[in-house]
Amino acid sequence: MPRISDVSTPSIVVDDVHKDFKLRHTHSIKETFVAAVRRKPLTTDFHALDGTSFTIAEGEAVALLGFNGSGKSTMLKLISGVLTPDSGKVLTRGRVAGLIEVGAGFHPDLSGRENIFLNAAILGMSKKEIDARFDDIVAFSEIEKFIDTEVKHYSSGMFLRLAFSVAIHTEVDVLLIDEILSVGDEPFQRKCLARIRELHGAGKTLVVVSHDLNMVSDLCQRGILLRGGKVAFDGDSKEAVAMMRA
Repeated sequence: MPRISDVSTPSIVVDDVHKDFKLRHTHSIKETFVAAVRRKPLTTDFHALDGTSFTIAEGEAVALLGFNGSGKSTMLKLISGVLTPDSGKVLTRGRVAGLIEVGAGFHPDLSGRENIFLNAAILGMSKKEIDARFDDIVAFSEIEKFIDTEVKHYSSGMFLRLAFSVAIHTEVDVLLIDEILSVGDEPFQRKCLARIRELHGAGKTLVVVSHDLNMVSDLCQRGILLRGGKVAFDGDSKEAVAMMRA
C-alpha cells in the first residue's frame, strides 16, 4: 500500500475511492446452465464504495457508521491493505494494525504461543519486540492455560482475546477496529475499551466500525456516515449517531 511520506500530512487519506464486487446469482453448474439458457444475468455489480473521500488526521478517533451494505467494512479493509481500490487512492502513514476479523492471520494448526509470533510478525514486529512483550500479550489475553493449545480448539472469545492482545501490544500508529468488541464477555470488553482509550490518549489514530452507537459516540469525537458507498455526513460523532437513529 502507498505510504504518506510528508510528515505534515494526515494519517489517512481516502481520495475518490471506488470498489465494486460481483454478486453471483447461481451456486451450482445446473443453476448456471439454466440461467444461461434463459438469458438471465449470472452476476450483478455491487458498488460497495462509490467515489468515497475523506481525510483523517493523526491522533483522531473516528467512527465509520452506516447500515449493513453501506461500505464500512470494505473501507476498513482498504485502509488496512487487505483490499485495493478499483480506482482512487488510499494512503496511510505509519504502521497500521487491523482488528477486522476475529482470528484473521491465525493458523488453526498452530498453538496460541506460535500464533502470537506469527501474527505479531505479520503486524511488523521483530522477534526481539515479540520476545520483550510476549508475557504482557499472554497476560492481557487471560488465556495462559491454553497458550500451548492449537487455536482451532479456541472459542471465538478466545480468538478475540489473543488477536486483540497482539494488536494492542504492537507499536502501531493507526488501529482499525471492526465489530471485534462485540465478541467476548463484558469485563473483557471494558478492559479492551480502556486499552483503546490509552492508545488514543498516547496519540494513536483510531478508526472504529461498530453497531454499538453509544460506545462509538463516547469513544470517537468524529463520525463519518456512509450510505450506498458515499459519505452522507462527516462531523461530530453524536450528530452522526443521531442521523443513524433518525
